[in-house]
Amino acid sequence: MMRIALFLLTNLAVVVVAGIVLSLLGVGSTHGAGNTLQLGNLLVFCFVFGAVGSLVSLLMSKWMAKRAMRVQMIENPRTAEERWLLENVAELSQKAGIKMPEVGIFASHQSNAFATGWNKNDALVAVSTGLLQRMRREEVRAVLGHEIGHVANGDMVTLALIQGVVNAFVMFFSRIIGNFVDRVVFKNEDGPGIAYYVTSIVADIVLGILASTIVMYFSRYREFRADEAGARLAGRQNMIDALRALQREQQVPDQMPAEMTAMAITTGKREGFSFASLFMSHPPLEKRIEALQNMQIA
Repeated sequence: MMRIALFLLTNLAVVVVAGIVLSLLGVGSTHGAGNTLQLGNLLVFCFVFGAVGSLVSLLMSKWMAKRAMRVQMIENPRTAEERWLLENVAELSQKAGIKMPEVGIFASHQSNAFATGWNKNDALVAVSTGLLQRMRREEVRAVLGHEIGHVANGDMVTLALIQGVVNAFVMFFSRIIGNFVDRVVFKNEDGPGIAYYVTSIVADIVLGILASTIVMYFSRYREFRADEAGARLAGRQNMIDALRALQREQQVPDQMPAEMTAMAITTGKREGFSFASLFMSHPPLEKRIEALQNMQIA
C-alpha cells in the first residue's frame, strides 16, 4: 500500500510541476488546424514532462527509498555494529571526496545495499540486515565503497538525465506516429481522435521498451565503475570477495522492489547473456569479478 501511495504522489507532483512549467513557458496546444501537429509545442511539452518526471523522482528519491524500504536511520549508534558502519562510511566518504551520506539499515534476508540522493553531498547509503549477518566486515566495507562510488560518480543524477531525455523522445515520436495514423489512415482532420490516443499509447509502450535498453546499458556501465571505486576505496580483493559472496546467494528470493533494483548492488538473480540481458540493470557478477581481476589496481 505504501508503494502505491508513493507512486501516486510522485505522479501527482510530476503533473503539477510540469503544468506550472508549461504555463510559465506559454506553451499552447500541440495540435493545429486540420489536425496537424505543432512540432515546436510538442517538443517542448515532451521535454518538460520527460525532464520534470525524472527531476521529481530524483529529488524525492531519498525520501521515497527510506519509506519504500522502511530504512532505519542511524543517527545515534546504539550498537557496536552501527558505530562501525558510521565510522566506515565517514572514512570512505572522506577518501572519495564527498560529504558523508546518511546511513541506514533495512530488513531483508538478501545481502544487498543501495545508494540514492539528488546530489553527491546529500545522499543515502543503506545496507540490508542479511548483508551484515553473512558478510565479513572487509566485504561489507567493500560494498560500502561500491555504494559511495555511485554517489561520488554522480550516477543518480546522470541516470535521471538520461531517463528524462529518453522519456522525452519516446513521448515525442509516439505522438508523431499517433498523429500520422489518425490523419493519414483514419482521415481525421477535426482534431485528435481515438486513433491518435490508442496509437500513441501503443507506441509509448513499444518505444519505451526499446528505449529502456539505452538506460539499462548505462546502468550496467555504472556498476563496473562503482565496483572499481569500491576496489580503490576498500581493496580490490575485498571487492572481489564481496561479489563472490553475492554469487553464492543468487538463489535467495529478491526482496527489493522493482523501482529500487537499479540502485542496489545486485538484483539477486542469475544473469547470463540473452536478449533479456539487454534489459538488465546489472551485469552478470562473473563479468564484474573478471573486470576487477583485470584492473591495474592494488
